[in-house]
Amino acid sequence: MSYFLSSQPFWILIGLIVVLPTALAIVLQALLHRWVGVDKLANNNEIGGFKFATVGVIYAVLLAFSVIAVWEKFNEGEIAVEQEAGASSALFQYIEGKEPTASAVHAALVNYLRLAIERDWPAMGTESESPDVKQALNATYEAALALNQTDTRTTADMTEIFTQLDNVTTARRTRLHLATGLVPSVIWIALFAGAALTVGFTLFFGSKNLFAQLSMTGILSVLVTLGLVVMVTIDYPFTGPIHIQPDPLQKVLTEHERE
Repeated sequence: MSYFLSSQPFWILIGLIVVLPTALAIVLQALLHRWVGVDKLANNNEIGGFKFATVGVIYAVLLAFSVIAVWEKFNEGEIAVEQEAGASSALFQYIEGKEPTASAVHAALVNYLRLAIERDWPAMGTESESPDVKQALNATYEAALALNQTDTRTTADMTEIFTQLDNVTTARRTRLHLATGLVPSVIWIALFAGAALTVGFTLFFGSKNLFAQLSMTGILSVLVTLGLVVMVTIDYPFTGPIHIQPDPLQKVLTEHERE
Protein backbone atom coordinates (compact mmCIF):
# COMPACT_ATOMS: atom_id res chain seq x y z
CA MET A 1 0.00 0.00 0.00
CA SER A 2 2.76 2.46 0.90
CA TYR A 3 4.53 1.81 -2.43
CA PHE A 4 1.26 2.34 -4.33
CA LEU A 5 0.73 5.67 -2.58
CA SER A 6 4.38 6.72 -3.04
CA SER A 7 4.19 6.14 -6.78
CA GLN A 8 1.14 8.37 -7.26
CA PRO A 9 1.29 12.00 -8.46
CA PHE A 10 1.40 14.47 -5.59
CA TRP A 11 -2.12 15.82 -6.16
CA ILE A 12 -3.59 12.30 -6.03
CA LEU A 13 -1.63 11.64 -2.84
CA ILE A 14 -3.07 14.78 -1.24
CA GLY A 15 -6.57 13.80 -2.34
CA LEU A 16 -6.37 10.25 -0.98
CA ILE A 17 -4.63 10.96 2.32
CA VAL A 18 -5.72 14.51 3.19
CA VAL A 19 -8.86 15.60 1.36
CA LEU A 20 -10.98 12.42 1.55
CA PRO A 21 -10.33 11.62 5.26
CA THR A 22 -10.85 15.26 6.23
CA ALA A 23 -14.12 15.46 4.29
CA LEU A 24 -15.27 12.20 5.89
CA ALA A 25 -14.44 13.45 9.39
CA ILE A 26 -16.34 16.70 8.82
CA VAL A 27 -19.40 14.88 7.43
CA LEU A 28 -19.45 12.42 10.33
CA GLN A 29 -19.09 15.29 12.82
CA ALA A 30 -22.06 17.09 11.26
CA LEU A 31 -24.21 13.94 11.23
CA LEU A 32 -23.45 13.14 14.87
CA HIS A 33 -24.19 16.74 15.80
CA ARG A 34 -27.65 16.31 14.26
CA TRP A 35 -28.43 12.73 15.30
CA VAL A 36 -27.08 12.65 18.84
CA GLY A 37 -27.57 16.30 19.72
CA VAL A 38 -25.15 18.90 20.92
CA ASP A 39 -26.24 18.61 24.56
CA LYS A 40 -25.39 14.92 24.84
CA LEU A 41 -22.07 15.39 23.05
CA ALA A 42 -21.18 18.35 25.23
CA ASN A 43 -21.36 16.08 28.29
CA ASN A 44 -18.17 14.41 27.02
CA ASN A 45 -16.20 17.64 26.70
CA GLU A 46 -14.72 17.81 30.18
CA ILE A 47 -13.56 14.24 30.72
CA GLY A 48 -12.93 13.69 27.00
CA GLY A 49 -10.62 16.68 26.87
CA PHE A 50 -8.17 15.10 29.31
CA LYS A 51 -8.18 11.80 27.45
CA PHE A 52 -7.84 13.49 24.07
CA ALA A 53 -4.75 15.33 25.29
CA THR A 54 -3.14 11.97 26.09
CA VAL A 55 -4.19 10.45 22.78
CA GLY A 56 -2.83 13.45 20.87
CA VAL A 57 0.53 13.40 22.61
CA ILE A 58 1.00 9.66 22.08
CA TYR A 59 0.25 9.94 18.36
CA ALA A 60 2.34 13.08 17.95
CA VAL A 61 5.36 11.31 19.46
CA LEU A 62 4.87 8.28 17.20
CA LEU A 63 4.47 10.42 14.08
CA ALA A 64 7.41 12.70 14.90
CA PHE A 65 9.70 9.74 15.62
CA SER A 66 8.70 8.07 12.34
CA VAL A 67 9.18 11.22 10.25
CA ILE A 68 12.63 11.85 11.72
CA ALA A 69 13.68 8.21 11.18
CA VAL A 70 12.46 8.20 7.56
CA TRP A 71 14.06 11.56 6.81
CA GLU A 72 17.40 10.28 8.11
CA LYS A 73 17.16 7.28 5.77
CA PHE A 74 16.17 9.53 2.87
CA ASN A 75 19.20 11.68 3.60
CA GLU A 76 21.30 8.50 3.73
CA GLY A 77 20.19 7.77 0.17
CA GLU A 78 21.29 11.22 -0.97
CA ILE A 79 24.65 10.73 0.75
CA ALA A 80 25.07 7.34 -0.95
CA VAL A 81 24.59 8.91 -4.37
CA GLU A 82 27.07 11.68 -3.50
CA GLN A 83 29.58 9.08 -2.29
CA GLU A 84 29.14 7.03 -5.45
CA ALA A 85 29.80 10.14 -7.53
CA GLY A 86 32.80 11.13 -5.40
CA ALA A 87 34.35 7.68 -5.60
CA SER A 88 33.79 7.60 -9.36
CA SER A 89 35.42 11.01 -9.78
CA ALA A 90 38.42 9.93 -7.71
CA LEU A 91 38.67 6.70 -9.70
CA PHE A 92 38.83 8.65 -12.96
CA GLN A 93 41.80 10.55 -11.58
CA TYR A 94 43.65 7.43 -10.43
CA ILE A 95 43.22 5.53 -13.71
CA GLU A 96 44.35 8.43 -15.88
CA GLY A 97 47.03 7.28 -18.29
CA LYS A 98 47.86 6.65 -21.93
CA GLU A 99 48.14 2.87 -21.77
CA PRO A 100 45.28 0.92 -23.44
CA THR A 101 44.36 -0.85 -20.20
CA ALA A 102 43.83 2.50 -18.47
CA SER A 103 41.62 3.63 -21.34
CA ALA A 104 39.66 0.41 -20.99
CA VAL A 105 38.98 1.11 -17.30
CA HIS A 106 37.95 4.65 -18.18
CA ALA A 107 35.53 3.42 -20.86
CA ALA A 108 34.09 0.76 -18.52
CA LEU A 109 33.50 3.31 -15.77
CA VAL A 110 31.84 5.74 -18.20
CA ASN A 111 29.58 2.93 -19.38
CA TYR A 112 28.70 2.04 -15.77
CA LEU A 113 27.74 5.60 -14.89
CA ARG A 114 25.66 5.98 -18.04
CA LEU A 115 23.76 2.76 -17.39
CA ALA A 116 23.32 3.59 -13.70
CA ILE A 117 21.55 6.81 -14.68
CA GLU A 118 19.56 5.41 -17.59
CA ARG A 119 18.55 2.03 -16.14
CA ASP A 120 19.22 1.78 -12.42
CA TRP A 121 17.11 4.82 -11.55
CA PRO A 122 13.97 3.66 -13.42
CA ALA A 123 14.49 0.17 -11.95
CA MET A 124 14.80 1.52 -8.40
CA GLY A 125 11.50 3.30 -8.97
CA THR A 126 9.93 -0.16 -9.15
CA GLU A 127 11.88 -1.61 -6.18
CA SER A 128 14.31 -3.54 -8.40
CA GLU A 129 17.72 -3.16 -10.00
CA SER A 130 19.11 -3.37 -13.52
CA PRO A 131 21.22 -6.46 -14.31
CA ASP A 132 22.93 -4.46 -17.05
CA VAL A 133 24.33 -2.05 -14.46
CA LYS A 134 25.64 -4.96 -12.40
CA GLN A 135 27.36 -6.37 -15.47
CA ALA A 136 28.86 -2.96 -16.24
CA LEU A 137 30.26 -2.74 -12.72
CA ASN A 138 31.73 -6.23 -13.04
CA ALA A 139 33.29 -5.19 -16.33
CA THR A 140 34.90 -2.22 -14.58
CA TYR A 141 36.44 -4.58 -12.01
CA GLU A 142 37.72 -6.82 -14.81
CA ALA A 143 39.29 -3.84 -16.58
CA ALA A 144 40.93 -2.73 -13.33
CA LEU A 145 42.35 -6.24 -12.82
CA ALA A 146 43.76 -6.12 -16.35
CA LEU A 147 45.40 -2.78 -15.55
CA ASN A 148 46.92 -4.32 -12.44
CA GLN A 149 48.48 -7.14 -14.44
CA THR A 150 50.40 -4.73 -16.67
CA ASP A 151 52.69 -3.70 -13.78
CA THR A 152 52.58 -0.08 -14.99
CA ARG A 153 51.08 1.13 -11.71
CA THR A 154 52.51 0.95 -8.22
CA THR A 155 50.92 -1.19 -5.55
CA ALA A 156 49.75 1.93 -3.73
CA ASP A 157 48.06 3.25 -6.87
CA MET A 158 46.24 -0.03 -7.54
CA THR A 159 45.21 -0.28 -3.90
CA GLU A 160 43.58 3.15 -4.16
CA ILE A 161 41.91 2.24 -7.45
CA PHE A 162 40.30 -0.86 -5.98
CA THR A 163 39.38 1.02 -2.80
CA GLN A 164 37.47 3.63 -4.81
CA LEU A 165 35.88 0.92 -6.94
CA ASP A 166 34.73 -0.84 -3.76
CA ASN A 167 33.30 2.49 -2.54
CA VAL A 168 31.28 2.75 -5.75
CA THR A 169 29.93 -0.75 -5.19
CA THR A 170 29.05 -0.08 -1.56
CA ALA A 171 27.26 3.16 -2.39
CA ARG A 172 25.26 1.43 -5.12
CA ARG A 173 24.22 -1.38 -2.79
CA THR A 174 23.10 1.21 -0.25
CA ARG A 175 20.83 3.04 -2.67
CA LEU A 176 19.43 -0.24 -4.01
CA HIS A 177 18.56 -1.28 -0.46
CA LEU A 178 16.92 2.04 0.38
CA ALA A 179 14.91 1.93 -2.85
CA THR A 180 12.82 -0.95 -1.45
CA GLY A 181 11.21 1.22 1.23
CA LEU A 182 12.15 2.44 4.68
CA VAL A 183 9.12 1.88 6.93
CA PRO A 184 8.02 -1.61 8.10
CA SER A 185 4.38 -2.56 7.57
CA VAL A 186 3.66 -2.65 11.31
CA ILE A 187 4.67 1.03 11.58
CA TRP A 188 2.35 1.96 8.73
CA ILE A 189 -0.51 0.13 10.44
CA ALA A 190 0.17 2.00 13.68
CA LEU A 191 0.41 5.37 11.89
CA PHE A 192 -2.80 5.06 9.88
CA ALA A 193 -4.74 3.49 12.76
CA GLY A 194 -3.43 6.17 15.12
CA ALA A 195 -4.46 8.92 12.70
CA ALA A 196 -7.97 7.49 12.39
CA LEU A 197 -8.34 7.14 16.16
CA THR A 198 -6.96 10.62 16.87
CA VAL A 199 -9.27 12.34 14.40
CA GLY A 200 -12.15 10.04 15.34
CA PHE A 201 -11.81 11.04 18.99
CA THR A 202 -13.01 14.55 18.08
CA LEU A 203 -16.40 13.11 17.13
CA PHE A 204 -17.20 12.59 20.84
CA PHE A 205 -17.16 16.34 21.52
CA GLY A 206 -20.00 18.81 21.06
CA SER A 207 -20.22 22.56 20.56
CA LYS A 208 -23.20 24.81 19.93
CA ASN A 209 -21.18 26.57 17.25
CA LEU A 210 -21.25 23.83 14.61
CA PHE A 211 -19.12 25.76 12.13
CA ALA A 212 -16.35 26.24 14.69
CA GLN A 213 -16.46 22.57 15.65
CA LEU A 214 -16.33 21.39 12.05
CA SER A 215 -13.45 23.79 11.38
CA MET A 216 -11.46 22.45 14.35
CA THR A 217 -12.08 18.86 13.24
CA GLY A 218 -10.97 19.70 9.71
CA ILE A 219 -7.83 21.51 10.86
CA LEU A 220 -6.83 18.62 13.11
CA SER A 221 -7.45 16.11 10.32
CA VAL A 222 -5.36 18.13 7.85
CA LEU A 223 -2.45 18.43 10.28
CA VAL A 224 -2.46 14.72 11.10
CA THR A 225 -2.81 13.56 7.49
CA LEU A 226 -0.15 15.97 6.23
CA GLY A 227 2.29 14.16 8.50
CA LEU A 228 1.30 10.94 6.76
CA VAL A 229 1.85 12.60 3.37
CA VAL A 230 5.41 13.44 4.38
CA MET A 231 5.98 9.85 5.45
CA VAL A 232 4.55 8.36 2.26
CA THR A 233 6.39 10.81 0.01
CA ILE A 234 9.90 10.00 1.29
CA ASP A 235 9.35 6.35 2.28
CA TYR A 236 10.65 5.28 -1.16
CA PRO A 237 13.57 7.66 -1.85
CA PHE A 238 13.76 6.82 -5.55
CA THR A 239 10.02 6.65 -6.32
CA GLY A 240 7.25 9.17 -6.73
CA PRO A 241 7.05 12.94 -7.16
CA ILE A 242 9.78 13.63 -4.59
CA HIS A 243 12.78 11.38 -5.13
CA ILE A 244 16.57 11.45 -5.21
CA GLN A 245 17.93 12.44 -8.60
CA PRO A 246 21.14 11.05 -10.20
CA ASP A 247 22.48 14.58 -10.71
CA PRO A 248 25.84 13.95 -8.93
CA LEU A 249 26.52 10.94 -11.16
CA GLN A 250 25.44 12.88 -14.24
CA LYS A 251 27.87 15.67 -13.40
CA VAL A 252 30.80 13.25 -13.08
CA LEU A 253 29.77 11.49 -16.30
CA THR A 254 29.58 14.78 -18.20
CA GLU A 255 33.04 15.76 -17.01
CA HIS A 256 34.77 12.52 -18.06
CA GLU A 257 32.83 10.80 -20.86
CA ARG A 258 34.56 12.80 -23.61
CA GLU A 259 38.11 12.53 -22.27
